[in-house]
Amino acid sequence: MKSCIPAKDKEEEEMNQEVPQNFIPPCQPRMSASHSAQSSYTNQRDSCPISWQPTFLPTRNSTPPETPTLPNAKLSEQHNWQALVTNVHERNAVMFNNSLMADVFFTVGLGLNQKKIPGHKFILGSGSSVFYAMLYGGLAEEVKIMEISIPDVEPAAFLNLLRFLYCDEVWIEADTVLATLYAAKKYIVPRLATACVVYLETSLSAKNACVLLSQGRLFEELELMQRCWEVIDAQAEESLTSEGFTDIDKRTLETILSRETLNTKELCVFNAVCRWAKAECVRQELSPTPQNQRRILGDCIHLIRFPAMSLEDFANGPAQSGVLTLQECHDLFLHFTAQLSPKLPFKKIGRKGLTQYRVHRFQSSAYRSNQWRYRGRCDSIQFSVDRRIFIAGFGLYGSSNATSEYKVKMELKRNGVIEGVQSTKFLSDGSSNTFPVMFESPVQIEPETFYTASVILEGKELSYFGQEGVAELLCGKVTFQFQCSSDSTNGTGVQGGQIPELIFYC
Repeated sequence: MKSCIPAKDKEEEEMNQEVPQNFIPPCQPRMSASHSAQSSYTNQRDSCPISWQPTFLPTRNSTPPETPTLPNAKLSEQHNWQALVTNVHERNAVMFNNSLMADVFFTVGLGLNQKKIPGHKFILGSGSSVFYAMLYGGLAEEVKIMEISIPDVEPAAFLNLLRFLYCDEVWIEADTVLATLYAAKKYIVPRLATACVVYLETSLSAKNACVLLSQGRLFEELELMQRCWEVIDAQAEESLTSEGFTDIDKRTLETILSRETLNTKELCVFNAVCRWAKAECVRQELSPTPQNQRRILGDCIHLIRFPAMSLEDFANGPAQSGVLTLQECHDLFLHFTAQLSPKLPFKKIGRKGLTQYRVHRFQSSAYRSNQWRYRGRCDSIQFSVDRRIFIAGFGLYGSSNATSEYKVKMELKRNGVIEGVQSTKFLSDGSSNTFPVMFESPVQIEPETFYTASVILEGKELSYFGQEGVAELLCGKVTFQFQCSSDSTNGTGVQGGQIPELIFYC
């Protein structure tokens, strides 16, 4: 199955050896080793993980094992490596992926990706109840050296599993994390599975949330599923238009379409469903005609809320798609235009979306007779939160002198990198109220990290500004911390100035 984002090419390969490959003499410097990171799951789409790639590649959770110069297999008996290791952990590490003293060999993967990987029954059986049953249970073969075929696990993931059992190391990369989670679940190694889930949660974004939701359902990882729902609800449009959305299974599609809190227009939902149906036709080797798309969708089509669309959106989109029958189009047009409309199999009420919160960081507002001057300068503030939220926009002050229009450029930055930007206009009415100015799509904010909110305003300079600001606020279940920003060149800080509100979902 294709990745949400193409994975990087890798020519690295972790080779089996018959000599202690991980042993490092005390005086020898550490050296890096190349390792396999290829991903190719089996074609059993509903039973195996989907490969994916986030927009960035986090570093490994642990350094790769070293590969010093060692004697060949014929001389391994004379190589006194046992005397140079100091503890059990190091001795086990020497045995990792090493055929020396191996009493079981696994043929892992399928096709060209297949590899033969050595193992040691004692170490495997002491680390996994599944391996114990396989190697020592009643069905275990009474042979000196066992050979076991494992076609449904990727070699790179299986090596990650063995590395954890032998060395107590977690080595996770973006293109092997799902396969490693699958292996950890299959062989009941909960600590490794937990590490994989934590990695996925930290890499979660709108581009991979739907794929990870599908995998969370497969692995029964409820916490991961909840994190995925937070992203999908708040950034519904980005999630539904992502490449990975077309790779989800039908059951996951149904749960998304049933979601009351999707924060997007219904036309976006319909377009995403059509993309998924076309992709599913290709997977089933069918021509992606509107008729085949409808047959593939089945009752899923009734989860789209066509009556909640505007007449214009419906007429220019779904009505001309061919996915709906002529009778359905006829009945829906009557719903939009006639006083008495026929009974429809679609929900008529739009989705509720998410509850919108506003954190107001000033206790009062005022204006000066000598005006608050902008002159192209930047008003900026830094903030952090204690849990993941999604900034939808800012609440801004307007003119204190009757109705006035402002031009505004807004930015959200993390470590100097722009995460969200918007250039638009808003109209103030002369009151001290704040006026919402929204980003095109909510921006995901990670906990315990400082972000910089900035605005550059152009308009009447007799403007309100905030006073008596606070450095820490609790809004709903989210704690905000504010601090001054070096980007602020127009007087805004924690105690007073502009950007009085952050509008967010959580």
